Amino acid sequence: MKIFRKLKKNEKGATAIEYGLIAALIAVAAIAAMQSVGDSVGNTFNNVSGCLADSDNCPE
Repeated sequence: MKIFRKLKKNEKGATAIEYGLIAALIAVAAIAAMQSVGDSVGNTFNNVSGCLADSDNCPE
């Protein structure tokens, strides 16, 4: 019975694992957001580059 009481009181390992999982989830969400923003920024730079090369095809 003492073993179960000790295991119940010792929550340091569980807390560290929870923080690790939260950090991993935040990292995955950040990577996904940065990829979509990166694609959008890349398209914008490509459009600007195309306009600089050929100004007839640019919107006003």
